[in-house]
Amino acid sequence: MINLKKVGLTALAGSLAAVTAQAGELSVTGGANVTYVTKSGNNTAQSLGHDKDVKFSGSGELDNGWTFAIHTLTKDDMTVSSTATVITMGSLGSIGVGSGGGTNINGAYDEAIPTAYEENSDAGGQGAANSVGANADGNGITYIMPAMDVMGATLTGGIDYSFQGGSDSPNDGGAVARSTTWGNAYGVGLTLAYDALSVGAFVSERENKNITADTTISDEFSGSWNVKYSMGPVSLGYSEFHISSGLAAPAADIATTAAKTVGTTSGIFDGDMMSVAFNVNDDLSLSWSEMTATHDPQQHSTAGVDVVGVDEKHESLQMAYSMGAMSIKAYTTEITNSNFKETAPTVTKNEIALGLSF
Repeated sequence: MINLKKVGLTALAGSLAAVTAQAGELSVTGGANVTYVTKSGNNTAQSLGHDKDVKFSGSGELDNGWTFAIHTLTKDDMTVSSTATVITMGSLGSIGVGSGGGTNINGAYDEAIPTAYEENSDAGGQGAANSVGANADGNGITYIMPAMDVMGATLTGGIDYSFQGGSDSPNDGGAVARSTTWGNAYGVGLTLAYDALSVGAFVSERENKNITADTTISDEFSGSWNVKYSMGPVSLGYSEFHISSGLAAPAADIATTAAKTVGTTSGIFDGDMMSVAFNVNDDLSLSWSEMTATHDPQQHSTAGVDVVGVDEKHESLQMAYSMGAMSIKAYTTEITNSNFKETAPTVTKNEIALGLSF
């Protein structure tokens, strides 16, 4: 990271009633990406894309030894993509508030397998694993516990709490419109690491205000677990996930030819993913990964037969090569039964990205 400008942040201390801050610093970083994308199977034309991000980061120290850090990430049109304000309290851990997933922990558990470039869900389809814990990552607060030694292993983790699950944080003094369906949400994640082996688990629940006695409507639940192991330049990963929508099934059967969406389609989404990543050298890395998910409608037809679910499958080959501030990354990903629709054409997405960072 190159600090383009450093300024005193002592003015910020005036807004803190109980403590004051030592002089801090503000840094500006960013990057630009140019992507070339082709798709087959859904009549998508070739496309050349471009985007840039600028991130403003500040940090400082309080009189009692605690530290704080802030960041704001902007997109192409200079609108805010994510923000975070985090206070680190030494051996007590840290507390953060943000928007756009700026402080939340679910991102470390939703697709927690090593890849050279992007998550499997980046190529499209439903990518259900990417929705694990998503409704607890806004309009709330995150606590990160301090790392703990457990018989030679290191335990880390955190808690997300949202005052209204699925809503992003407003500006200061702002308010979020009350939902008549969804209430608060939480997410809890823990990771135990010993040498080259790590095991992680995450659970999240969002309150449904319209729960029925027969449980046809219930709270939304999601969870995942993962295991990762490194052997020199080779990294292996495996993960399973589960999402229960909490929504009542419609009167009509959910057809296998209909597209399904996590968050709006009733039923259960289950799946697993695995990957192998290989660092050829300090600059070049390769990976293979696969993600398979199943939608179970949790319905019985008029004949009393279970309504059949449909599998969605992603298989991806990726590479990344870095040359200092420039990188070249690429993937080819094949998606079968996109959005759990058995009549969907098999889609292959190819992407090459040139990245520049400062």
